[in-house]
Amino acid sequence: MIDAVIKALQQMFSPPLRELLLKAMGLGLLLVVLAGVALHRLLAWLAALGEHWAENALGATAHTPLVILSWIVSVTAGLGIAVGSVFLMPAVTALIGSFFVDDVALEVERLHYPRERPGTPLAPARAVLEGCKIAVLAIVVYLIAVPFLFVGGLGAVVFFVATAYLLGRQFFELAAMRYRPPAEAKLLRRQMQSEVFLAGMFIAAFVSIPIVSLATPLFAMALMVHVHMRSMRGAQKEVARVP
Repeated sequence: MIDAVIKALQQMFSPPLRELLLKAMGLGLLLVVLAGVALHRLLAWLAALGEHWAENALGATAHTPLVILSWIVSVTAGLGIAVGSVFLMPAVTALIGSFFVDDVALEVERLHYPRERPGTPLAPARAVLEGCKIAVLAIVVYLIAVPFLFVGGLGAVVFFVATAYLLGRQFFELAAMRYRPPAEAKLLRRQMQSEVFLAGMFIAAFVSIPIVSLATPLFAMALMVHVHMRSMRGAQKEVARVP
């Protein structure tokens, strides 16, 4: 597994993947910023609406305290959104990864597995659908994990484990679907759940690093291509041993 991680990290900065790396990081940053701005505008609007309602209910004498309270709520919301962007990254990664899976996988296969049959590109609709499903599921899981942040850091553990499972699952299945139908890819993932989760832990550690996390789609896909290809080689060896 360590060898696969090292190879994935090294290849991320190779000339063929450098352009994809910049695109993935730029798109990820754009999505996070847009989501943050939209959410901040929504919260600011709700705070202003609440201030207007409270002023009508309490009278004009409450105007100044309510303005101050509204300002505090807006600033707090802004800080919360900045922190929350860290939690959004796995969902953003799942979505962005769906646009680059085949380009990354093909390059990894070409460089490290030239003797193997190259995989078949996924239908764009299938790749995007898988990315959207995991992104939505990730947001739901992280919303559930937020309350645990106030229980001795348990939320961070829940966040890490959920990220390892969700992203490991998604990117392994995307790598496997290049060689087999979706149902078989999901079955293989369940059969290799220990290896997939271990690889997912490396992805979770990567996505937890600010700024660097924007490159997660490339790292995750490259890593899971190695994991899947080695499972194929292992299966071939088992078949060869059968008399």
